[in-house]
Amino acid sequence: MATEDERQQSTALLPSGVTITSLGRRGEGIAEIDGHRIFVPFTLPGEQVEIEVEGDRGTLREVLVPSPDRTTPFSPYFGACGGCTLQHLGADAYAAFKRSLVVDALARAGLDVPVADLVLAHGSGRRRATLHARTHGAGYMRLRSHEVLPIDHCAILVPALREAAPRMAQQLQAVLGDCDVAFTATATGLDIAVRTESRPKPQRLVPLGQRLQAARIALNGELVLQSRPPAVQMGKAMVELPIGGFLQATEAAEAALAALVLEGVGKTKSVVDLFCGVGPFALRLAEKARVLAADSDAPAVAALGQAVRHTRGLKPVTALRRDLFRDPLAPAELDSYDAIVFDPPRAGAAAQAAEIARSRVRTVVGVSCDPGSFARDAAILAAGGYRLESVTPVDQFAWSAHVEVVGVFRR
Repeated sequence: MATEDERQQSTALLPSGVTITSLGRRGEGIAEIDGHRIFVPFTLPGEQVEIEVEGDRGTLREVLVPSPDRTTPFSPYFGACGGCTLQHLGADAYAAFKRSLVVDALARAGLDVPVADLVLAHGSGRRRATLHARTHGAGYMRLRSHEVLPIDHCAILVPALREAAPRMAQQLQAVLGDCDVAFTATATGLDIAVRTESRPKPQRLVPLGQRLQAARIALNGELVLQSRPPAVQMGKAMVELPIGGFLQATEAAEAALAALVLEGVGKTKSVVDLFCGVGPFALRLAEKARVLAADSDAPAVAALGQAVRHTRGLKPVTALRRDLFRDPLAPAELDSYDAIVFDPPRAGAAAQAAEIARSRVRTVVGVSCDPGSFARDAAILAAGGYRLESVTPVDQFAWSAHVEVVGVFRR
């Protein structure tokens, strides 16, 4: 156990004039002190700051000389909340930083390819949010902490959630005890999914659920109350969302990613959509091409199949449940198609990329929420004879260090 003297030595308030040299991949400023890199949130390159240091982490105490790229954060919770940590970064520098995350990831993978300017896809705000509800309030986690920061509004959410989500989460906590509440704003109303370790009886939620007038309320993955199916528009189709199903955080980002996918695929008669989810790409692609859509998520595949059956004017769509990590589609299954689209989870699609690299399919469009795993998968395709023709970063998680990527490959 460290002595008091050792603890005091590990935490030090440094003298004025520490200079921030660059931004790290998480958007934290980096200072070089005695040969060590110190990561300091809420600082910008070129700034002179006073910081407190513990290990390789720095805490900002004062900005002595600000960067010309510094701007005034809009949220009253900035600096305490663990989200939206780049609100202090001006628009041009922010766009350059987001694009650099993609450029640097590709360079580390040995890929030299033009990267387009950042596409802003914030729209009217995020339609999805998960709040942590505790006795003292509902909100997000504090920076570098598992402690909840209570909030009464969140400016980055769509209007239907900005003030309603914290209030509803606290009402749910009053009934169920400590819980996490996931909200999704859909075309038919709010979809609310509650997670708690207390295992309350679902019936306790019914009176509150009726008062909240949500489209659906689920508890620990099980349906409690539904007045109408939560649904979203995807191209011509209306898709009823499964409980806990994945959906892009903003409607604008889904539209932007889909537009880039459609442009990349071009004029084609048949497409494979891998890691298809509920069909944000497959349903739009099916307006002009035959589609094989595959994913391991059974409820998502079922929702896609239902949407296809209830939508007129689509080409044939085959919705296939398949674990693409353990059982990726092989070249013999891919080669009869004109194009492939893949949009895996954050970990990427190494096994599936290896099979695509062995295929004869001419066009491949990759979509990713992680530049690092995208670059790794892109290198696999490049080694198999594909050329990465273009890369576009898309920004839906505003003021965070997350960025989406769309890349077009040609054999």
